[in-house]
Formats: sequence, structure tokens, C-alpha cells
Amino acid sequence: MSKKLVAYFSASGTTAAVAKTLAEAADAGLYEIKPQTPYTRADLNWQNQKSRSSVEMNDKSFRPPLADRDAPVEDCDTIFLGFPIWWYTAPTIINTFLESYNFSGKTIILFATSGGSGLDRTASDLKASAPDAVIRKGKLLNGRQTKEALAAWVSSLSL
Repeated sequence: MSKKLVAYFSASGTTAAVAKTLAEAADAGLYEIKPQTPYTRADLNWQNQKSRSSVEMNDKSFRPPLADRDAPVEDCDTIFLGFPIWWYTAPTIINTFLESYNFSGKTIILFATSGGSGLDRTASDLKASAPDAVIRKGKLLNGRQTKEALAAWVSSLSL
């Protein structure tokens, strides 16, 4: 049986709620990806081009520092990686996370929450940050997700 981890970044709590239910459904560990400096409401204002999130997302090379590097990824075969969609892709802190650990030979399954965008190019956008991992597109998990529905999704993945 493979060891699984649900690692997630959540700026407002929406992705956190889904991640916690997914960890239960997948019988997986749970790890929150935290920025060294938490995001404020003003930082997340995507309509302000000078907001922190807008500035970060406009510079694809920017890597927000992590609060810690304690994710238990070493012994895991499968990592469910969750985040809100920002500017049609993953926030740059997800690149920081992927570049901070060795994901060689691991399967990373993406999941996200979004106000309107999908996961379309996210897997390809993240590939350079974890070149030796298999990154699977996964699923958009908006709205209230039940443990049963998420368990069905996990079992359909053939892990």
C-alpha cells in the first residue's frame, strides 16, 4: 500500500477545508504549505496590480519563501497537491514547495479550488519545478466535497 500525503496551500481557508476532507478520504497525511509571511486580504486583491499576489504572479521566477520545510514527503509515493487557482495556474508558492523537496519517482496529483478557472495548463506549468515526478492534472474541487465523493475519486485514480 502506498503512503499518501495531502499537501496544500490555502490563502483564505477554502482549499484547506477540501484538503482536510481529502486527507480523511484518502487515508493520507496532511501538511499545510505556509508562506513565511502570511497573505493579507489586501495581498490577495487580484484587481490591484500592485497587490502582493499580483506582483508575484506577474513574475514567474518569483518564489515566496516558505514558513518551514517540514513536509513529510520523503516516505510518500503519492502526493495530492492542492491550492487555489491564481491567474489561471498555481500560485508561485507551489513552485517554491516543489523546488524545496526531492519528488523524484513520486506521483503528484493536483487538486484546486477556483472562482472560475480550471486546471488547464497547471500541470505543465509546474513540471519544471519537479522534473523527476509524475504530475497528474487531478481535479477542480469547488463547493462542499463529501468524504464519500472524494474517496470515490481517489479510488478511481488507480494508485
